[in-house]
Amino acid sequence: MRFEIKYIFSGRPLAPADPGEIRRVERWLATARVFLAVSAFAAIYMDPTQFGHAPLAYALLGLYLIHGVLVMTLLRRRRQSTAAFRILVHGADIVWPAFISIFAGGRSPFFLFFFFVLAAAAYRWGLWGTLSTAASEVALLWIESFVLVDLSAHPRPALVLWQLQINVLEFEPKRLFMLSVYLLVMGLLLGYLAEQQKRLRAEKAVVTRMLAKVRVEAGLTGTLQQICRELIAMYAAGRLLMVSQEIRSRRTFLGELRDAASSDFIWLNPGPREAKSYLEDLPGEVCYAAQEKNRWSLIALDRDGNPIALPSTEPLIRLRERQSFHSVIAISFIFAGEWRGRLFVFDPLWQGDRQEELRFLLDLFRQVGPAIYNVYLLHRLRRRAGAAERTRVARELHDGAVQSLIAVEMQVDVLRRQAESSPDVVSNELGRIQGLLREEVLKLRELMQQMKSIDVDSRRFLHVVRDAVERFQRETGISARFVTDIQNLEMPDKVCRELLRIVQEGLVNVRKHSKARHALVRLSSTSNEWSLTVEDDGKGFPFAGRLRQDELDQMGKGPTIIKERVHLIAGALTVESNPGQGTRLEIKVPRDGESSDEL
Repeated sequence: MRFEIKYIFSGRPLAPADPGEIRRVERWLATARVFLAVSAFAAIYMDPTQFGHAPLAYALLGLYLIHGVLVMTLLRRRRQSTAAFRILVHGADIVWPAFISIFAGGRSPFFLFFFFVLAAAAYRWGLWGTLSTAASEVALLWIESFVLVDLSAHPRPALVLWQLQINVLEFEPKRLFMLSVYLLVMGLLLGYLAEQQKRLRAEKAVVTRMLAKVRVEAGLTGTLQQICRELIAMYAAGRLLMVSQEIRSRRTFLGELRDAASSDFIWLNPGPREAKSYLEDLPGEVCYAAQEKNRWSLIALDRDGNPIALPSTEPLIRLRERQSFHSVIAISFIFAGEWRGRLFVFDPLWQGDRQEELRFLLDLFRQVGPAIYNVYLLHRLRRRAGAAERTRVARELHDGAVQSLIAVEMQVDVLRRQAESSPDVVSNELGRIQGLLREEVLKLRELMQQMKSIDVDSRRFLHVVRDAVERFQRETGISARFVTDIQNLEMPDKVCRELLRIVQEGLVNVRKHSKARHALVRLSSTSNEWSLTVEDDGKGFPFAGRLRQDELDQMGKGPTIIKERVHLIAGALTVESNPGQGTRLEIKVPRDGESSDEL
């Protein structure tokens, strides 16, 4: 179910009206209503003397129980609980205790029914709904008392109250006044607690909503833009300004957002004096300042949310010289000792306890700030990884294809000179040059294959591996096969990607180093693990025997890249080498190993 969080001008977000949550609350209340009726039955059975008229109490409780079961049944059958239905049920809950108390006596446990109604109002609506319910109950009690006193003073045969010998409540103003006070105080208490609970839940919803705006694909600027738009909308602010500084280099960045709906985050170039006034002059971790006539009103909190002594207002005057505003919220932040900054929200519209609002903002930034910093770190890591990859590609091209092409160019120049005097030599050299070019084409294709991103899952894995093996055979002339007895593969995506890279790297090693004529790739599985083998009939490694990965690491032997990829998927590598006869690589990956996707 999709819903939007709404905000009020006080800055405190309202909790979203989630229909599913409303329906669950109504079902809980319906269950509690039935439980209350059953408990009252048990109380009458255990001590019927404390009730004014036990038979009538039994009858009324039976009707109340039927009412509770009926409401519960309707809630289970209805897909949603409408506002009209909730008001109708709540109105009945208010009337029932007042009606039952006529026949059961005011001092009986039936008075707990009044408190149930208050608790239901607190769950549904919070403070004002609970106070209204308490006032309605008090009004009913007083009206009931006046009516019964009037009936007692002027009995009417048509009503037959005396014939039924009903236990009419004796009108005691003092006792009724105390009951009214109890109900109002309890309504205020329950309503206040419910309101605070709703407020805390709404704050968590805002934090969750802010965290949802932190998206890696949006980048750092896009993420900041979404977060700042949310803050402007939450406080109905005029605009927002963010200043950040890299601590080591002292580079300062200034960004501004003017409209929550349509404008973009604009980066400006502040001067050194501006950066100092924005970052160093204002007090506390979070503060609020407003100009009232010719004086400033200032509230500042430290990082623990405690008020601090108010310093001079000179920083606010200097800030107002650069930025036009009537009031401002300033929130400081620091990320991992690398970045510091301050966020300014100009001309917010809010009311209520401003210290609580500032504490909420402080907590909000503590939770959202690290997520934003992670986006920055990931962005920086991607740039470094891209630079490292470009450097590697350039090195591969320079040391491989470029050097080979230069050598080919020199050899072609020599052949051009020898073409007339030694035609036989030219023919042989052209064949060698053709083989060299073919080798470089294969190297370039392998390099391109390594650079290409892999999007493979368990459904496509077998097909992709089979294609890779067949392409290897076509391009190299080495006989290669892929064998597996698996029909439906269920393997995590990360394991699929790494095993495919291992197959590609193993075939590259076969072509470059083994001088083999045949290669075999086999995939099998058991209930506990997957097993991948790559075999060839080439010259083998410079050792004989079967070595595990830890033994290979101690000896400094074995395929380095394959060992690293096996480690990433918590697998085990075994290399069996027979010099002059071939090599067999076996990789076993446990099914319960690390299989979560990583960046």
